[in-house]
Amino acid sequence: MACIEARGLTKAYGKHVAVKGIDLSVERGRIVGLIGPNGAGKTTALKAMLGLTPFQGELKVLGRDPWGERDLLMQDVCFIADVAVLPRWLRVSQALDYVAGVHPRFDRARAERFLEQTVIKRESKIGALSKGMVTQLHLALVMAIEAKLLVLDEPTLGLDILFRKQFYDTLINDYYDGDRTIVITTHHAEEVEHILTDVVFINDGRIALNSSMEALASRYAEVRVDPAQLDHARTLKPIRERQVFGRSTLLFDGVAMEVLEPLGEVRMPGITDLFVALLSNTTGANA
Repeated sequence: MACIEARGLTKAYGKHVAVKGIDLSVERGRIVGLIGPNGAGKTTALKAMLGLTPFQGELKVLGRDPWGERDLLMQDVCFIADVAVLPRWLRVSQALDYVAGVHPRFDRARAERFLEQTVIKRESKIGALSKGMVTQLHLALVMAIEAKLLVLDEPTLGLDILFRKQFYDTLINDYYDGDRTIVITTHHAEEVEHILTDVVFINDGRIALNSSMEALASRYAEVRVDPAQLDHARTLKPIRERQVFGRSTLLFDGVAMEVLEPLGEVRMPGITDLFVALLSNTTGANA
């Protein structure tokens, strides 16, 4: 059974349709990057999956209807939307007490072990902590819950690059066990692409691409073309061309590696470059 199964998922706010008939299946144990511009429908889709908004179409999360069975569903789901949701007047020890009191699957000892790796003091008020420290506390609370699905909606927004890297390193090394499912939305796609197993591009409420990272690597390639090969490379119909340090870099879809290698330096495109190429390409990019 898939962790998330959506068929024709639709959400409208009055006349504005934020999510337009999405079909999506996420298998258990995957780490999925949900990538899209502001207003693309990412957060709305996540809210539907978390039972935070009604929807049209079919949607099951861990086999449950998130709108009708949210109380049961949230026993197996954790969600980080923004570190600011932790009350600033609460002390760190009180945050641990609270989660221990409300969540039956919270392992306080595990949370304490994680906090021992930080400089966070138990008597400190959350409002006195830096943004990075609040993120560490939030992650400690989440990692100590035996959840089957973790949803991260821009979890490191506003943090510096050091804390963003620490956040994702901790997520993979101390939380992910190959069985839990993680769904991440972020504006820093380049920082998470090395941990993703799958990527979903959303634009204007629709899925523009849904693929495993393995399939992306075999389908798309970027070539920093030797100048003498540029005219020939363009005949192969790249989906994007850009200039990098005075050299043309072309992005190809479905062209064999043995054809591309004589043209120049070949590499797998980054998620951000691929996203820009596919969404600016009028031919579309379903995968």
